[in-house]
Amino acid sequence: MMLVSIGTGTVVAIVLIGVVSYFTGGHVSTNGNGPTSELVGKTVSSFTLPGLNGGHVSAPWKSGHDGVLIFFASWCGPCQKEMPEVAAYLRHHNEGSIEVIGVDANDQRGAAKSFVARSDVEFPAAFDPNSDVAAGIFKFLTLPETAFVNAHGVVTQIYFGAIPKSELAKGIAALRAT
Repeated sequence: MMLVSIGTGTVVAIVLIGVVSYFTGGHVSTNGNGPTSELVGKTVSSFTLPGLNGGHVSAPWKSGHDGVLIFFASWCGPCQKEMPEVAAYLRHHNEGSIEVIGVDANDQRGAAKSFVARSDVEFPAAFDPNSDVAAGIFKFLTLPETAFVNAHGVVTQIYFGAIPKSELAKGIAALRAT
C-alpha cells in the first residue's frame, strides 16, 4: 500500500511540474532571481558533437573562447517560440569572440535540421541525440535551457526555460565583463 502511495505522489508531482512548465513557457522562477544551478562556478568538460549541418561542433572553451550554449529540441513547445527569436537577435548583434552554439538534444536528426532551418538559425548547431552533453555534462532534464560558460570552462550562469532576448543580452554582457 505504501508503494502505491509513493507511486501516486510521484505521478502527481511530475504532472504538476509539467503543468507549471507549460503555463510559464518553460521557465519557472523561484524568487525573482530565478532558479540556480549547482554547476554555476564549476568547470565542465569540453565536448565535440556532430554538427546538424555536417562537420563537428566543439565546446567554445575547448579553443579558449567564452560560449553560450542554447539547448533545444524540435519537439519542445517553448523551444519553438524561443529559437526564432534568439536566432533573429543574434543575426543583428555582433557577439565578438563569444561563440554561440545550439545543442539539439534527444531528437531525430531530420526533425532537428528542419527546425533549425525553419528558425533561421545561423550559429552552429550540434546534434546530441542521446543527451550526452545536455543531461550528462549539464544535468538538464528539461528543455530549453541556456548555459553561459567562460573561456576556462567555468559555468557563469544557467538560464532555465526559454530565454528572453534581454536575458540573453545580460548573460553575454556578463561573459564579456569576465
